[in-house]
Amino acid sequence: MRLKSFYAKTMTEALHMIRETLGEDAIIVATREENGGKSVRVTAAVEQETFESHNDGWDEPAISTPQSRAQDGGWLQYDSEQDENAVAEELTDIMLKHAVPEEITDQVVSCATVAGMGNAHEALVAALEHLYVFRPLPHKAVGKNFVLVGPPGAGKTLGVAKMATRAVMAGQKVAVITTDTLRAGGVEQLAAFTKILNVPLEKARDPRDLGRAMDAVRGADQIVIDTGGLNPFNPQEMRDLARMMAVANMDPILVMPAGVDADESGEMARVYASLGVRTMISTRLDIARRIGGLLAAAHYGGLVFADASNTSQVAEGLFGMSPDRLARILMPRSTPADRGSTATSATALPKKTVNAG
Repeated sequence: MRLKSFYAKTMTEALHMIRETLGEDAIIVATREENGGKSVRVTAAVEQETFESHNDGWDEPAISTPQSRAQDGGWLQYDSEQDENAVAEELTDIMLKHAVPEEITDQVVSCATVAGMGNAHEALVAALEHLYVFRPLPHKAVGKNFVLVGPPGAGKTLGVAKMATRAVMAGQKVAVITTDTLRAGGVEQLAAFTKILNVPLEKARDPRDLGRAMDAVRGADQIVIDTGGLNPFNPQEMRDLARMMAVANMDPILVMPAGVDADESGEMARVYASLGVRTMISTRLDIARRIGGLLAAAHYGGLVFADASNTSQVAEGLFGMSPDRLARILMPRSTPADRGSTATSATALPKKTVNAG
């Protein structure tokens, strides 16, 4: 994949430059305004073979090109592959590989540029820290009732088992409630975990049952509630979930699997956010190769990156997500030396803040 950024006074001029330089097969991957809206910067991508074919024998342009305009003192110009935009182009390539939506890609690259870039990893960490909120779940008793929600197969039951295990290991008094009573084997799966942990497990089929179950375990340092896999695009199922969540003061957490289409993830996150969800646990990081859906979910749902899971082993538990960890997942080939480079100091960007709800 060949990436190149173009500056122009208008979007029309930039598109003309892209077609002229990269050919008709080029795709736009990011756009942003420059100079207070007086110009635009457009990053485009094209397959390497297509680029070489398009430019075969193109030693001297027959018409006015961006290069010739720049050399003539004209207003338009475009980046060299060797200039300071190399890191921005590397980040754009990473976002493309993870199928990150164009809007988010543009924000990541823009923030990285503002921060000043020693290398791609540092730039990505700075951008993620600015654009997203990272707040790992507490390891000690906080007096909250956590309810895990999400689409079918997201890993909610396993997430409940991991949270309960961590709390037990921390010496807390934990109770587990499941409302996933319809799925074959759902209760039995959770019962196996809670039996090993020696923690109580209550079952609830409806809001009234849930209220009774919470009364039964009142006094626990932490109550973790599992829910069934509901269709976020089914209004009735979401209304049922909302009634469950209204039984008591709960902290709802969206369990979102990696590897899901970014647009789908973003739309699902919006639905759950409308129910009051503000936090997200990322799962299936061990088997997913594209995690643009997680960025989209956090972006469009306004969700906080909390914990994450990269294994099906309960004992391995959850780990707290951070800008550095997320950057390493996005670009695992970055070396410790790259991450430790201080060749260029990054400008401190303000962190994003969200309402905890």
